[in-house]
Amino acid sequence: MNNHTLWSLRLGYSAKQAETIKRTGLKNFLEQSFAQKFDSQVPDFLENSPKSFTELKELRKKLKASSPEEAKEMQKNEVQTSFEMKAWWIDKMNEDEFPLREKMTCFWHNHFVSTYQKVKVNYWVFQHNQILREHAFGNFKILTKEIIKSNAMVRYLDNTDNRKDKLNENLSRELLELFTLGIGNYTEEDIKNGAKGLAGLGIGEENAVYRKFFEDNESFSYLGKKGNLKLDEMVDAIFEQPKIPYLITRKILKWFIYDNPKEELVHYYGDYFKKVDFEIKPLLTKIFTEEFPKNNAGSKIKNPLEYLLQLMDELHVQNPNGKLIAHFIKDQGMDLFNQPNVKGWDGGNSWLTSQVFLQRNNVADLLCNGKNLNRGKKENENAMRKQNPNRPRNVMLHWDKEGNNQQIIAELKDRLLFQTDETDQQDFEKLLKYDFDSKTEGSENAVTRLFNFMVKTPEFQLI
Repeated sequence: MNNHTLWSLRLGYSAKQAETIKRTGLKNFLEQSFAQKFDSQVPDFLENSPKSFTELKELRKKLKASSPEEAKEMQKNEVQTSFEMKAWWIDKMNEDEFPLREKMTCFWHNHFVSTYQKVKVNYWVFQHNQILREHAFGNFKILTKEIIKSNAMVRYLDNTDNRKDKLNENLSRELLELFTLGIGNYTEEDIKNGAKGLAGLGIGEENAVYRKFFEDNESFSYLGKKGNLKLDEMVDAIFEQPKIPYLITRKILKWFIYDNPKEELVHYYGDYFKKVDFEIKPLLTKIFTEEFPKNNAGSKIKNPLEYLLQLMDELHVQNPNGKLIAHFIKDQGMDLFNQPNVKGWDGGNSWLTSQVFLQRNNVADLLCNGKNLNRGKKENENAMRKQNPNRPRNVMLHWDKEGNNQQIIAELKDRLLFQTDETDQQDFEKLLKYDFDSKTEGSENAVTRLFNFMVKTPEFQLI
């Protein structure tokens, strides 16, 4: 696979940025990605969703006073809004000229998990997502403080139930175990005491706030520090621990490049991360520029978004339906805003079970035959009827019309597959024979059949 295509896929979701990376160089591409502005406006689909604690209380009163049918309709509208948000985010991932911010936002989304299914307030989930987007390339310590103070996070990890004399340890535990240090680098006493420091941190109008009546203001010891510590002081203590950089550098390497990164790489980049005071931008620059020249293609299984958006881009699918994409990746185990648990999506081999592989092959057949993704479930029929998911589409696969069969095969291999062998080559030449002529009727279909065969190989599932 062409190295510029490989890194376009790794730093985005398709080969769209390959030419830019080739023309400007990777470092310039990264600088342009870091400089890309993001939209901070609240999307229109959230217009009728409660945006403050006061508005949420009003909605709850309205629900209680409503008939069962009216209440069901209001709840249905919020679920529909959640799907609008998934489609909105997928469009951003697919359309941004420099998609690295969205890819990094998705990384943080799967690190600081907070699901709509548990939170049940779309605006809070949107706020959580925007915090991740704003700080995607910023400082890890600052991001940790900001995201723990989000209404979504205190709701998701039950800190609304954490109060003096009735402590709930969920947020305290995950702050150490999943968000920062990792198992084995703290004690159970740290978790218990951390719950004291977080007691009373609950829902606020715009973000989480401490409520004095529920606070625990007794002095305690936390990771070697003593005092009446609150969230900011607790996070400061966490970031003084020697093992703090390695959990996150391991996860970044897994998200972008290696399903199984070597420990020496984890520590090498982790030591640098600590040296730059947990600034994400220089860490990413160092990782990407140093891993770019290495022969490491095929070291990571594509997640469902990477797989599908690359496929759609290659076939030049016009105006892809974000809701249908959201349904497909949900079926593949990558439900945006609804990870299976606080650990997030496992990634790696979980992206390529036999069922997932079959679904990918089926969707490749649909798209290569000029059809859209489809859903057979009744609950989506009305929403999708106007867009007719099975209507014919023009498939516009680009290839060298002047090339012979060997040249066209080589072109597609260079774009799609990280490696091939002699058996693969023979299979490709059976589909696109030596006497292939691009000027004959049906030549487009012949190349599309070859493409369809290639994207069903195990090698296409890897980057």
